[in-house]
Amino acid sequence: MSTRSYWLNLFSWTTWQEFLEAGGDVTGFRERRWKTVQRVKPGDYLLCYLTGVSRWIGVLEATSDAFWDEATIWKDAVFPCRLRVKTIAALTPETAVPVKELSDQLSFFQNLKFPNAWGVFFRGSPRKFKAADGEAVLNAIVEAERNPVKRAVNEEKLKYQPKAWRVKKVGVVTMPEAEDAEQETEGVSEATLHDRMQSLLLRLGSDMGLDVWVARNDRNRIVDGERLADLPRMRSRLPRQFDEVTQRIIELIDVLWLRETEIVAAFEIEHTTSIYSGLLRMSDLVAMQPNLTIPLYLVAPADRRQKVMNEVNRPTFSRLRPRLSQVCSFVPFSALQDRVPKEASLVRYLKPEFLSELAESCEIEEV
Repeated sequence: MSTRSYWLNLFSWTTWQEFLEAGGDVTGFRERRWKTVQRVKPGDYLLCYLTGVSRWIGVLEATSDAFWDEATIWKDAVFPCRLRVKTIAALTPETAVPVKELSDQLSFFQNLKFPNAWGVFFRGSPRKFKAADGEAVLNAIVEAERNPVKRAVNEEKLKYQPKAWRVKKVGVVTMPEAEDAEQETEGVSEATLHDRMQSLLLRLGSDMGLDVWVARNDRNRIVDGERLADLPRMRSRLPRQFDEVTQRIIELIDVLWLRETEIVAAFEIEHTTSIYSGLLRMSDLVAMQPNLTIPLYLVAPADRRQKVMNEVNRPTFSRLRPRLSQVCSFVPFSALQDRVPKEASLVRYLKPEFLSELAESCEIEEV
């Protein structure tokens, strides 16, 4: 019986390339991981996960015990807690295995209390896998190397570089970095862009056979000559299943999809540089209803992805239980704008779960 253990090894695309360029024979981790790195033994397998695109990209075998070394391998960090390794399998971003393709085989995808709770497993490495999980990932990577399948890669996600949440401290008060100036998006006024995304989501929901709701204060907005409140399957009132305060919060969420008395998805559309309004509504909702299981989506331009991630992971939102990052997913405008026309003839057959293919967990993966 094998005594091999399996460990998570997180890489960004940049750190993976730097690892390979340095010879691919030493992997490293942050200083605070020293005790855990010492538990990795020669013969153990490190399963390499590419952050940003959330794919398995390689398998490394540890060939030494842990050692401390600060020689330069990675340009933006030292990662001094190191292991000598040899490569068992290595994929490209296009042939790497999407983590969600293994969701039915991995224990951390099972019985989730919140849609993105699986992301907790990827908050730092090394992290030990259950044996069955490790073997499932290993087999998938080896099979992908043997019979590669190319999948498109989102270039913005591929460039993603995990960063610590940056703050400036004044005395004992934590202050956020200064906001960028407001800006227009591709010549379209931001208010109009917000309205158009609301209209797209409302029409998509109704075309799928769901009832829809638009924020009470947005009902009279006009898109392409039609009032949002007059779109098909628009609810005139929401089911009364919460206390009065929670109900008022929900009524102001940009877009809701409903099936009878159940809210199946909630969307906040963030089109301005300061993305707080929707986040505050989402955080208020989580604070008021910590056991709520409604999928929550933050919809924003792709170029504000990092901004969304940073804001969702602010300490004030991370102190919620559950953390806001655990229950919110990010969906870029472009993903919806590209996908919806392609699905036009089949949209009535879609289920709300298709959003998981477009959405990305807001949990920050640490490299």
